[in-house]
Amino acid sequence: MAEAAPDTLTVQHSPSRLRRTLRSLGIVVLATIAVYALGFGWFASHVSRLVTPADPEPADAIIVLTGGQSRLDAAIGLLESGKGARLLISGVHPTASRKQLQKATRSDNELFSCCVDIDRAALDTIGNAEESAKWVETHGYSRILLVTNNYHMPRSLLEMGRLLPSARLVPYPVVNSNLDNGGWLIKPGALRVLFTEYNKYLLALGRVILPIRPAFASHNID
Repeated sequence: MAEAAPDTLTVQHSPSRLRRTLRSLGIVVLATIAVYALGFGWFASHVSRLVTPADPEPADAIIVLTGGQSRLDAAIGLLESGKGARLLISGVHPTASRKQLQKATRSDNELFSCCVDIDRAALDTIGNAEESAKWVETHGYSRILLVTNNYHMPRSLLEMGRLLPSARLVPYPVVNSNLDNGGWLIKPGALRVLFTEYNKYLLALGRVILPIRPAFASHNID
């Protein structure tokens, strides 16, 4: 009985199939890297062109996300100029008192007492959005001035918009460093901040694409 010949066709074609698979995988990886890099370029360029509005239209209320004195000063200035009837300061450290905040912002004591609410529960931007959404829904506000730094604004709008689809969020970006005309490319500190924020922005975008609306618990706002 003749011995069966080896399956030479299979032996010859397996390496070829493996090369095609690796080549396809390499193309996918390179395409992903290219899209990621182009996305970062768009993000950095968009953020660097954001400017603080000179005279925004009045809104129902103002929300400022803590993270710097300039944000607080801008929000208090908007409240004092009548751009919103009430202000929420979101993400305040639990040990900070109302009196300390009032002194830090050098705001009028009567205005601060009557028209400023403080959220101490939020620990990050997601928490800011959740606590702010509770506050907005409680008061029935529909137009909100959102105050935060320019690099933080795109992600903040995504997180807020995810939980407040019926409210109109009006961005009020605070610009501490002029990064227009590609200035971020020659400033390592700015480049690092933008790169980190871009990755967080992509995660926030993923939460918008796959929406999961949290069940709001009781909030800690005074």
